[in-house]
Amino acid sequence: MPVPRRFDRQPPERDTTRVNERIRVPEVRLIDDTGQQVGIMRTNEALRMAQEKDLDLVEVAAEAKPPVVRILDYSKYKYEQAQKAKSARKHQQTINVREIKFRPKIAQHDYDTKKGHVERFLKARDKVKVTIMFRGREMAHPERGEMILNRLAEDLNELAIVEQRPQQDGRNMTMMLGPVKTTTDGKSD
Repeated sequence: MPVPRRFDRQPPERDTTRVNERIRVPEVRLIDDTGQQVGIMRTNEALRMAQEKDLDLVEVAAEAKPPVVRILDYSKYKYEQAQKAKSARKHQQTINVREIKFRPKIAQHDYDTKKGHVERFLKARDKVKVTIMFRGREMAHPERGEMILNRLAEDLNELAIVEQRPQQDGRNMTMMLGPVKTTTDGKSD
């Protein structure tokens, strides 16, 4: 029996940059291949100049009046734009919030194991939401959960800062930890 195809993928992004004959305005402001501004001229004349130099006429500022076009190698321009976008994505910081759940009656070894997970998340520069889950009559002693959260914050004080103090939220008590901001990033005074 054939498996039905899924059409949940996005179609590839179309390139909207107008190049050569796709530029359909009567006049353009031309910048030549050396970066010098030539001035305002007819589009077909600018296109002829680009073809004489065996390069492309690329619209770089469509909103301007008249639109700004440049004589350059389009494939090289497209590659450089992709590299700039890739570099911008690389330098963009994403903050993940990881969650670790504890119980008020946690054994020492279990506590140490979960503390190790929290350390690993903080070293990976992620924020950590620590949750104590209460059940039944454990709700009568919220101070036990607060003691565990305070002990964890104290154990991790060189790796983490407490961004949100322990607070009760229904049956859960939560605390938010963030990684310590490193001030010695290549600066030696």
